[in-house]
Amino acid sequence: MSVGSDLRTPYRLAGLARGLTDSEAEARLAEVGENVVPAARPIGPAARFVRSARDPFTAVLLCLGLVCAAVTAWGTAAVILSLVAVGCVLRASGEHQAERFLNGLGELVAATATVLRRPPGGGPPLTREIPVAELVPGDVIRLGPGDLVPADVRLLRATGLTVHQAPLTGESAPVAKDVRPGTADRGGFERPELCFQGSAVASGSATALVLATGARTRFAGAHEAVAPRGRNAFDRSLHGISWALIRFMLLAPPLVLVVSGALRGRGPETLPFAVAVAVGLTPEMLPVVIAACLARGASGLARAHGVVVRRLPALHDLGAVDVLCLDKTGTLTRDRPVVERSTDADGRDDPEVLTLAAMAAWWTLQLADPPTPDALDEALLTATGPADERYDGVAALPFDPVGRTATAVVRVRGMPGTHLLVVKGAVADVVERCAPDPAARARLLAHADEQAASGLRLLAVATAERERPARARAWTPADVRGLTFRGFVALRDDLAPTAAEALRDLTALGVDVKILTGDRPGTAARACHDLGLDSGEVADGDTVVGLGDAELADLVRRTTVFAGCAPAHKARIVAALRAAGHTVGFLGDGANDVPALLAADVGIAPRAAVGAARGSADVVLGEKDLAAVAHAVTAGRHSSGNIATYLRVTLSSNLGNVAAMLAAGLLLPFLPMLPAQVLAQNLCFDTAQLAYAHDRPGPGALARPTVLRPRDLLRLLGGFGALNAVADLATFAVLALVPRGPGALDDRTVFHSAWFTENLLTQAVAMLLLRGGGGRVTGAVGRAAAGLAAAGLLLPLSPLGPPLGLAGLPGPYYAPVAVVLGLYGGALAVARRWRSSARGAPVSRS
Repeated sequence: MSVGSDLRTPYRLAGLARGLTDSEAEARLAEVGENVVPAARPIGPAARFVRSARDPFTAVLLCLGLVCAAVTAWGTAAVILSLVAVGCVLRASGEHQAERFLNGLGELVAATATVLRRPPGGGPPLTREIPVAELVPGDVIRLGPGDLVPADVRLLRATGLTVHQAPLTGESAPVAKDVRPGTADRGGFERPELCFQGSAVASGSATALVLATGARTRFAGAHEAVAPRGRNAFDRSLHGISWALIRFMLLAPPLVLVVSGALRGRGPETLPFAVAVAVGLTPEMLPVVIAACLARGASGLARAHGVVVRRLPALHDLGAVDVLCLDKTGTLTRDRPVVERSTDADGRDDPEVLTLAAMAAWWTLQLADPPTPDALDEALLTATGPADERYDGVAALPFDPVGRTATAVVRVRGMPGTHLLVVKGAVADVVERCAPDPAARARLLAHADEQAASGLRLLAVATAERERPARARAWTPADVRGLTFRGFVALRDDLAPTAAEALRDLTALGVDVKILTGDRPGTAARACHDLGLDSGEVADGDTVVGLGDAELADLVRRTTVFAGCAPAHKARIVAALRAAGHTVGFLGDGANDVPALLAADVGIAPRAAVGAARGSADVVLGEKDLAAVAHAVTAGRHSSGNIATYLRVTLSSNLGNVAAMLAAGLLLPFLPMLPAQVLAQNLCFDTAQLAYAHDRPGPGALARPTVLRPRDLLRLLGGFGALNAVADLATFAVLALVPRGPGALDDRTVFHSAWFTENLLTQAVAMLLLRGGGGRVTGAVGRAAAGLAAAGLLLPLSPLGPPLGLAGLPGPYYAPVAVVLGLYGGALAVARRWRSSARGAPVSRS
């Protein structure tokens, strides 16, 4: 139901101001249901496990496992399927732990509400506190300062009521509300007689009629279906790499079968070797390595900075983010104003104007019944302290939403019988009561407009003296006349203490920040200026509506600040940035941010966000602090860099080995490597690379967004894979040239053992030299590389050697293999340095 008009509600306003009886409320509760925001259906362990198995590499491994089972390679099939299961369990358990933590957070909705209920036998309504879930349309509730609005309501009575609607509209300033009906604007949020669930009372009090509850509120509307974001950066990267491997895997085995059958007369018996070629190309441990890297990064991020990653691949997307879109309110600024300066009517600095305004705020707060503090009063009193001791308070007229002024009446000490009226409020309303001359009025309003355009919020101050007898009647708004205009108090949004430094950190990380706010253009531009962020030309959100895709793409490329944005504007801007090839993060905390959170590659929300925003986010911050986003981006790049290193090392090595295996298959009268030996080699190599989850890439890997670009990775694999293949072919030449003594082993065993040892040694060297971003080799990676080298030397000598068809090499073979290894390491180091200098960037960008 829309609450833009009460005409659509099934319950009429007439006769309901006295409240419902319990029986009427129970009947309506049975009809419309509880007043709770619809929650997403919880994901069970089995469904979470299946969802974690949907990435392309896991599908590749599943297919390989089934192929191995089809050719009765049961051991290979069991190992591959076990690795798939381990990777899925790690990812699912990490996401389950994040959900458990988030489920313990309190929702940003009220727990109880003050409601008027009529007794069954008649009589005046009684005030009661009931759970918010039991509210129904037609209930009459009371609201006071600090209360959260528990449903969508229409005001029946209101005194000085202002509400914060930032979670719904993004506006930083409280909005005045009154019982007078207004015209629909911005979806009804600015209609003065309506308040919405998710907003909070800033000042004043009210009695209101509940119009909509539960799924029928605007707040719950954020849970409605929104167009899915499609593949995020992580999915797109793995999808591209996976299909490149799949194409090669579909080509290589038939090629092996055809060539072997044509040249060697070996047909069906070559099928296990063809499967081994496909297995040799595939990184079997990839799901485990990815899950380990992401889970370790997410765990460290939660412990150190209170940031919870709900969807583990989102940590990679954080590392790939190159554009961060965010709202201004609560992120760059805090939800409160601060005094910038005070001036007289001619624009000259005048501290007395601030003193008068603060005095009015003090006595209004002290004498009004009930007191109605607001953010502006707090800013004035913070700037000056308590009221001037030269005056004593007499009376106060609290803020009037109609006249948009508040008045304090004070007695001047030493001047008995003289009362001073101090009026503060909206510029237009105060000027109207002060300046009968149209020219003077226009001059003051023009000055106010100029200041407002610079992003300042102006408060006008006026005074009047009155001679009153000792026993005066009560003061009323009719007494506020004959005013003398005193000047302006200019206020600006209070900057978040860590925002400026966080913006510099994000810029240093290569992240472009764009502001998407519901606030006014001048306010947004002023905040950016104060934080040292070049706002450039500020675009209005309404301009987005009339632009085509190409025009919008050009606008988002050159624009930093979009003001006056509705939810649909934010989502379209984010979609346009993604269509331009950017990886986009969006930070938001309101129901109005939900479409943009779902449209971004990675949605980010603070823990205190409304439930709809928090439920739509991939990453949840402990506090709404931009510095935490910079920490999360850095953690994402650590994890992404380690994953990229694993892919670079394992795929280049595997590609070189497969190329050498294909060449050897054409040259040798026997299979160059047995399927069991291929799997054992891959398991040793991939197990050692689990150490990358504990690695710390050098500064080069963190300098800019880390994206797994398939084309860049495949180009790199061609170069480094060729070096690996050359090393393997050199090993073949060594095996052919080394003389055999009378005690030489069978040629096949010698060949298999020597190549097995050489492969693991070259892979250990690649682990050390192909790390991303430079930096010191960590202990975990160094130990893993040493262990891999030891496995290559000792496994053929161990009891596991004979079952695998391996045996210890004769002494003469080790020296030539060492020479090949040294030449390979030198060539790899030179190629790495050449590639890095040619690109002017770290190797980790693949």
